[in-house]
Amino acid sequence: MSLYTTKAPVTITCHKRIAPYLAQEVTELGYQIEETFVTGVRLTATINECIKLNLNLRCASQVLYSIKQFQADNADDVYKAVSAYPWENVLPDPGYFSITSNVLNDTIKNSMFANLRVKDAIVDRLRDKRGNRPNTGSELIGTVVHLFWKNDQAELFIDTSGDSLARHGYRKIPGRAPMLEALASATILATRWDRASPFVNPMCGSGTVAIEAALIATNTRPGLFRLNYAFMHLIGYDKEVYLKEMELLDSQIKEVPGLRIIATDFSDMAIANARKNAVAAGVADMIAFKVCDYADTEVPEGGKGVMFVNPEYGERLGEIEALEKIYSGIGDFMKKKCGGYFGYLFTGNLDLAKKIGLKAKRRIEFYTSIIDCRLMEFELYEGTRRMARPEDETNTEPRD
Repeated sequence: MSLYTTKAPVTITCHKRIAPYLAQEVTELGYQIEETFVTGVRLTATINECIKLNLNLRCASQVLYSIKQFQADNADDVYKAVSAYPWENVLPDPGYFSITSNVLNDTIKNSMFANLRVKDAIVDRLRDKRGNRPNTGSELIGTVVHLFWKNDQAELFIDTSGDSLARHGYRKIPGRAPMLEALASATILATRWDRASPFVNPMCGSGTVAIEAALIATNTRPGLFRLNYAFMHLIGYDKEVYLKEMELLDSQIKEVPGLRIIATDFSDMAIANARKNAVAAGVADMIAFKVCDYADTEVPEGGKGVMFVNPEYGERLGEIEALEKIYSGIGDFMKKKCGGYFGYLFTGNLDLAKKIGLKAKRRIEFYTSIIDCRLMEFELYEGTRRMARPEDETNTEPRD
């Protein structure tokens, strides 16, 4: 029996509050979601189907294929259950594997101990069956086994991804406080952008948002930027399945005639780095980069597009005072130059957001690694540019 063609429960994880956009992606790929939770979705699939998911998903972190569920009160129970699994049918010989885990059990003070017991169980089993010891390590470059253990319930997964899918692989120079690629994708999917009208990105930093916008518009998938996945390091891997999926990714890329993506920053270094990242992503010719103040950013007239800005949030008093003027200026910029557009402000400082001086039509919840954030949507009318009515203001999930 090959795991590549056997259906089993699959959990696709993501960062907090991205799950609705991950679910949207998975559904668009033709899969039926059985459950959506705070940090992911669940469905049933084969590992061959997991290959497609790994190559296509922008918002995901890991694609986990379930191989065993069991009860475990302590680490010895985990060892017994893991050592009973036929790893000789899964891990290549010779092979290299790594262990990751998510553990919440009163008997475990350090999750690394749980990892060690899983590793020992696999090593002992393979030494007994094959007469040699496989290589192990922390680098996620070979087979990856994941343990989820909460209270007395445990589940073993083959992590088909390896390194996190949330990093899309093209960004060589991250810059200062960069937005994670998966988060950038999710925020763009949350907007009303039609993927053909102008996308204007002042304060672009290392260019992640503008680059992700170009990749989304052209249907360029993250799998094109990565060469190694954990699904490649299992017995039964058929490279032809992977190559066919890669060919499909290439064939699905589309041109968007007349698309304008404009990205600006006051920092010469930021724009230089953003250009390099855009070159690595293959979209440098689609993005007009310019060094200038946000207020001087070009906004194409009549484009009825999207203006997306992600200013600093500030931590110290002096920074907050300076940023109050910047946020107020962003509000003026939207009112004066962005008529007919939807304006989006991504921020982790809701007090500063009030300085914009416009009523948000939507406040969409997101989360960075440690900061509660909002993507605030402003409908910027042409002519009088009247503000949205208070009753229009909503908290939303992704639109249909």
